[in-house]
Amino acid sequence: MGDAIVVGRIGKAHGVRGDVTIDVRTDVPERRFAVGARLDRSSDGPDLVIAESRWHSGRLLLRFEGVADRTAAEALRGTVLTIDADQAGDAADPDEPDDDGEFWWDRDLVGLRAVAPDGSPLGEVTDIVHTAAGELLAIGKPGGGEHLVPFVHEIVPTVDRAGGRIVVDAPPGLLDLG
Repeated sequence: MGDAIVVGRIGKAHGVRGDVTIDVRTDVPERRFAVGARLDRSSDGPDLVIAESRWHSGRLLLRFEGVADRTAAEALRGTVLTIDADQAGDAADPDEPDDDGEFWWDRDLVGLRAVAPDGSPLGEVTDIVHTAAGELLAIGKPGGGEHLVPFVHEIVPTVDRAGGRIVVDAPPGLLDLG
């Protein structure tokens, strides 16, 4: 078995039949959230099998087998949904352009050197922290401790996987925190 890859997080219940909103964290939601797909849970408990999947007002709604009412759906709130890395396949289809042309798995980023725009070293990416507000790169400082940097294009304009580095163009004060 490979590492777990986060594909989404369950949000609030929607309606009374057991539907939940999904905070999508994958480049191919139509594949990851297809009817019949089996998703691992971040918490203890059996895998969740998708019984119904649909988009409503720009939000993905799912219903899982065995989750038949709002109470059961609300009990799943906050659950992080993962798949096994061995089942991931390719990320985005290279023939279909996405918003910014790139999508990165956690495993693609961990271990990259982080440098400032002038090339000075900041540390190494040690983890990706998934939050409701978005992803943070945990960058281990050479002398100990870590920086938490929002993984957005404005702050991390360059991911050079082949070169083994990312460029962090942090706003003033961000790297002084913690």
